[in-house]
Amino acid sequence: MASSAAVDGVAKQLFIGGQWRDATDGKTLVVDNPATGQELAKVADASPADGMAALTAAADAQKEWARTDPRERGELLRKAFELITQRADLFAELMTLEMGKPLAEARGEVTYGGEFFRWFSEEAVRISGRYSVAPSGGTRLLTMKQPVGPVVMITPWNFPLAMGTRKIGPAIAAGCTMVVKPAAETPLTMLALAQLLEEVGLPGGVLNVITTSSSGQVMEPIIRDPRTRKLTFTGSTAVGRKLIEQSAQQVLRVSMELGGNAPFIVFDDADIDAAVEGAMLAKMRNIGEACTAANRLYVHASVADEFASKMATKMGGLVVADGMDPKSQVGPLINQKAIDKVEALVKDAVDRGAQVVTGGSTTGEAGFFYEPTVITDLPADADMVREEIFGPVAAIQTFTDEDDVIAKANDTEYGLASYFFTRDFSRAIRVAEALEYGMVGVNQGIISNPAAPFGGVKASGFGREGGFEGIDEYLEDKYVGIKL
Repeated sequence: MASSAAVDGVAKQLFIGGQWRDATDGKTLVVDNPATGQELAKVADASPADGMAALTAAADAQKEWARTDPRERGELLRKAFELITQRADLFAELMTLEMGKPLAEARGEVTYGGEFFRWFSEEAVRISGRYSVAPSGGTRLLTMKQPVGPVVMITPWNFPLAMGTRKIGPAIAAGCTMVVKPAAETPLTMLALAQLLEEVGLPGGVLNVITTSSSGQVMEPIIRDPRTRKLTFTGSTAVGRKLIEQSAQQVLRVSMELGGNAPFIVFDDADIDAAVEGAMLAKMRNIGEACTAANRLYVHASVADEFASKMATKMGGLVVADGMDPKSQVGPLINQKAIDKVEALVKDAVDRGAQVVTGGSTTGEAGFFYEPTVITDLPADADMVREEIFGPVAAIQTFTDEDDVIAKANDTEYGLASYFFTRDFSRAIRVAEALEYGMVGVNQGIISNPAAPFGGVKASGFGREGGFEGIDEYLEDKYVGIKL
């Protein structure tokens, strides 16, 4: 087992009711480093009984936590933000070791993830209702906001810190208790975050963390339990659909951030150099393992050759290495299954007539590395036009007509993120309004921001995280009619 001071300092148990404890049956699950295939650590592998114990702790703590002063909740988040910032190198190392992303990018996630705590520390004291006079005049209408109650949170492996803080921050600010289940591939970062929140004084039972290799068996009873009042999930649409079905029994408040199939459109009047830089960000952030990653690149035929050439030069020049290597710009994919998927998608595209300009294969080294790849002449019937690539592959199609490319961009069941580049202001407004996506990036390749509402439409889910809207997901509106 590989040794790391960062890993050694993380608790490996379940965090339930303010106590660190082993799984009831003593089982553990192995966490591997995708860059080497070596074991990083063993953490507790929760059973269904452990899951129910975590929900009991959250339910027992809910009433008292909801009565906590908003300022107190905000100050806890602020202290947590400051401590995350101070320990940026530790969190970055943990994420690189268990997920694979290069250290520089992991540090970027620490900054991004920490900002959700700072943002919602400021929102905690701004929860407000309204007072009005009924149209008939005889009644006063009082509307108040109250915490929805115990929340079940299921977070993904690709952003181990930020996907946690984006959910935990507003829940703490709103006065909700939580049961959090991080992905089995990347539990260490969440466990470290739980330790940090314990250190800043978050009361026992407010945050409960269970790690498990049997997600379905452990989480379904919790979701179906009447004490749970909200479910929030980030992950695939297929899993999201199952969770929505399970949540229907209790008529839970549900927020879902699901899969994407993001179009990236380059119009003929775009600044091509800026578009290439934007495409690199939209495609290669997190090694392409992001639901917001540019999945379909549509480039106007008149500039397609220039764009593809410059994109291939950029992609071909990236350094592929273990994320712990300071020179690394592209780390490994999460596991062999991810490699198999990317290889199958590239093979399908080539078999249908696409051309590989650069990359196109694994590196042949230990770990799950795949070369940054640019493909041109992608046919419209290729599998990667419909499926998320979730890897470092940029596949280019051409177009000549604005209405036609908008129709192609919208021709998917997904609707999370989209991007386009143009220097025409009228076109910018026109296309932004026409794209059927929850988020649109205009002349930029990264749009996620703690101050903005993150989320999608159609099969990409519903609900929003971040922004002023993010805290509303954890609050119920209560109306009180007062007769004079």
